[in-house]
Amino acid sequence: QEQPEDFVIATGVQYSVRQFVEMAAAQLGIKLRFEGTGVEEKGIVVSVTGHDAPGVKPGDVIIAVDPRYFRPAEVETLLGDPTKAHEKLGWKPEITLREMVSEMVANDLEAAKKHSLLKSHGYDVAIALES
Repeated sequence: QEQPEDFVIATGVQYSVRQFVEMAAAQLGIKLRFEGTGVEEKGIVVSVTGHDAPGVKPGDVIIAVDPRYFRPAEVETLLGDPTKAHEKLGWKPEITLREMVSEMVANDLEAAKKHSLLKSHGYDVAIALES
């Protein structure tokens, strides 16, 4: 093509951060309740089933709002429109958000298990964490 074009690659379906967090937690057998509003909102563990989250127990706060990650020009809602990508490229989503979250959590869980195994055998393994 003569001129470059921008395309939005999206599902066209909107989800909240809370929905994303609930999906990810559910993959690990964690049920959450949310308390507070705005910057005071926190996700608190209600129950844990299975063996994928051994260090997590009811009452733990496992997610909280951090104003450091607010965007300077935040908009109220974001929703990608994939119409142009579909019409010009024939692109359409091949997996759902739930499937993508499942893949992401499975990958992170596998990495965490490897880290735990190495650490339990005396290896000093660096892990990137934000403070």
